[in-house]
Amino acid sequence: MAAAERDRSAIHAKSAPGRGANPLPELPSTGGGAPPVDLDELSAHWRLALAHARDALAAIARADGSVGIPGSELRSWAQQLARERTQTARLLDAIAHLEHAVIVDRVDAPSPTRESLGLPATVAGCVFDLEGVLTAGAAFQARAWAEALDPFLFDRAEAAGERLGPFRPFSGADYFEHVHGRPRLEGLQLFLASRGIVLPRGSAADPCESETVYGLANAKTAALDRLLRRRDLAGFGASKRYLLALREVRLPCAVVSASSHADEMLERANLSALVDARIDANAVRTERLRSEPEPDMLLAACRRLGLAPDRAAAFETTPAGIAAARAARFALVVGVGRPDEANALARAGADRVLTDLATLLPAG
Repeated sequence: MAAAERDRSAIHAKSAPGRGANPLPELPSTGGGAPPVDLDELSAHWRLALAHARDALAAIARADGSVGIPGSELRSWAQQLARERTQTARLLDAIAHLEHAVIVDRVDAPSPTRESLGLPATVAGCVFDLEGVLTAGAAFQARAWAEALDPFLFDRAEAAGERLGPFRPFSGADYFEHVHGRPRLEGLQLFLASRGIVLPRGSAADPCESETVYGLANAKTAALDRLLRRRDLAGFGASKRYLLALREVRLPCAVVSASSHADEMLERANLSALVDARIDANAVRTERLRSEPEPDMLLAACRRLGLAPDRAAAFETTPAGIAAARAARFALVVGVGRPDEANALARAGADRVLTDLATLLPAG
């Protein structure tokens, strides 16, 4: 099976988004030139920095002079910090006016609280599904699997003729049902079984052209590498602002992903510095964690944060993820997905269902 000789144009035409049910999720647009400045994100960064400065002054004041800084000087610094807060808000307002934009997450807005972020007072940390809640990683993963599997599926359909029916490309529904949240070999074998396909397992060294489980899995890894090199991976709308708000109220967070590319996706989405712990493919393998709907990965994330699950909130994007969070007995289970997925997430046991984390951000 020579991959270079496949009729890829025919494959992509048949599997293009919009053709048939459950197309692949759309990848973020790369656009041209430098990305526009997100004024809400910039404002949130400023507010976090000013909050840290305010907290530092408060800590010095509580030291009752043992730090050696006179009270008059502390009061002067506090006044200067208040002026800087006002001046920064005015500067950002001026930029927003020039850009015909509205800043929702304002520097001079009240500081967020657990309540304003939609969290119970008992919650002391959060655990997020990386792909689908914080980033568009699910779209990249699904597209990479399609690039790896569609030529293989196309060749099998062509060889079998009418016996196996027409070529059916790998779809978004296939990804979320069989692959999302699972190690790549496990997810791939579940998908192949759904199509009645049995392949030899092979070995980790199998080339991408091999018709083995490892060969197809390696082809998917190579496809994802290519996609991440040539496409922008952005955090979903309000993901960075929500993580910044968590940092402002001093709540740690962890991310969960079965992907070996979790670190790279966090870096590419500029979220890495805002995440305190992560569970990825390496942790799944070394700690022998079971996939969702089992709670193992979420419980491991809680251990990394030093929290009991009943003191944490889980944010998941699939019914299996919701079931895992319920099994782990999280204090709050939030489903994040498209409007047409809301009923399935609610039936799985989500306490709340959102289309975006922006719903949980204070309204400035």
